[in-house]
Amino acid sequence: MNWPGSGEGTTSRHGSWRRASERRFARHRPGPPTRTSVLIVGGGLAGLSTALFLSWHGVSCVLVEQHTDVPIHPRMRGLPPPLVELYRPLGLETRLTREADDFARRGSFDMVRAETLAAEHTPMGMNLDPTRATSSSPCRNIPISQDKTERVLRQRAVELGADIRFGVRLEGFSDDSTGVSARLRATDESLSSVRASYLVAADGPESALRERMGIGMAGPGEISRMLSIMFETDSRLILGDRTVHMAYLERPFPGTFLFCLDAEGQRWVLGCTDPDEWGKTNADCEALVQVALGRRVPIRLLTPIPGSNQPALRFALSAAVADRFSDGRVFLVGDAAHHIPPPGGFGGFCGVADAYNLAWKLAAVLEDRADRALLDSYDTERRPAAEFTVRQAMARAGERLGGHWSEDSTTIVDRTRVMTGYRYGPGPIIGAAPGAVGTRFPHLWLEPGKSTIDLFGSGFVLLTPTDGHAWTVASHDAVTIHRLDRSLPGVESDGAILVRPDGFVAWRSRTAVADPHATLTDVVNRILNGPSPIMAFAPPALT
Repeated sequence: MNWPGSGEGTTSRHGSWRRASERRFARHRPGPPTRTSVLIVGGGLAGLSTALFLSWHGVSCVLVEQHTDVPIHPRMRGLPPPLVELYRPLGLETRLTREADDFARRGSFDMVRAETLAAEHTPMGMNLDPTRATSSSPCRNIPISQDKTERVLRQRAVELGADIRFGVRLEGFSDDSTGVSARLRATDESLSSVRASYLVAADGPESALRERMGIGMAGPGEISRMLSIMFETDSRLILGDRTVHMAYLERPFPGTFLFCLDAEGQRWVLGCTDPDEWGKTNADCEALVQVALGRRVPIRLLTPIPGSNQPALRFALSAAVADRFSDGRVFLVGDAAHHIPPPGGFGGFCGVADAYNLAWKLAAVLEDRADRALLDSYDTERRPAAEFTVRQAMARAGERLGGHWSEDSTTIVDRTRVMTGYRYGPGPIIGAAPGAVGTRFPHLWLEPGKSTIDLFGSGFVLLTPTDGHAWTVASHDAVTIHRLDRSLPGVESDGAILVRPDGFVAWRSRTAVADPHATLTDVVNRILNGPSPIMAFAPPALT
């Protein structure tokens, strides 16, 4: 017998063995770190949106996601107009509309209550066109599931230069005064490392990064645990000529819901209170589905997460907000920062709004256009907004599902106002007049197809009405000036309103000032280098 290295003809085998060993060793020895401005951990809606907005602002970023692909579970069932507005400047409105789910073509969204899907239905009075427009936005609601949305975001982020790595998990990190060093491991066990200036934790409600930083959560916490099952069936065998997009059922457990994912009524999601002992096997899941349907028909279960053999998703329904949204060079976004119950559909919007707020501030600091103190405002602005949103979701849950969800007397605010009517800075979070400092500047049509919303996104914008000629001679590298042939809310015909890249009013002057250039320069410098990127109504005293 020839042993490796002992005789003629063994060199090739020995060499192959040695090379294979070297390759295995190399996989466990990371090479030089990838250098980037921002490392994002988590490839869900909030994480992908963060990568998208950062890349759009010209900031290099690496995103890592431990799963190998986007989950096929639909989760969020549509993009409301305020959320579409955030993606509109990046050219995504048309793409997302093109990917819209088929049920939109029915022209309504039919919600019912019943014992089972096969039983008698009680309409819930919410049969609205899912593609309806509103007067408060230039955009329409897009009925698209979250998995499709995330694929569009991922593609666009890559087009803009983001480094997106699915099938890669964060093994550990350390931070210092100049940045963050992270160690990554891929599904093939190969190691790599990243050196970034900042880290964004978008790693979901069970955020390991939030735990690592010792950040607690405040609020009611976990209220219940849910089980979610995806399946296919021919619902015509159950419904006949009835149309249902969402049903709240009494069986198999009170509070069970079914919603439809396509126009043909073939693909569905069941959600119910986690029965603990049920839903762990295919047979369990099929039994629960058959009870909810109320009539025994052929069904096929769908695996919600690529690469997993679990037939169902289990997750907590909870209401809580992180004690702080940042820690040194690490920032929390999305479900890592807040747990928002489903009623109202606010969770997705709130996470994307986190990303939109944070991205322009990171860009300004990384490009040395702003002091690092600007980043402190991410927590002081987004945390109160999240707390307000959680209270609104809880109030809706109490109305629909029972008083145990909401024990306070929160007044339910119109859904659009929850997403666009809150205010950053001092004063009541809701109820400010249009155009007030700290509020989202309202949508106003400028010409057919062009809204004031279309002026915002890439930098600061100074708006001045019809008689604001004096402001047009003011100049600042960070500001684009638009004199509009119309009145503007909250200012006279010669006043001005300064709007931040995220569309929120940073400052305004009711009337003209003696030196517009000096005033604008002073205001912008204070905003970018002070503790708060919003300022008082009147022009500050010049120094």
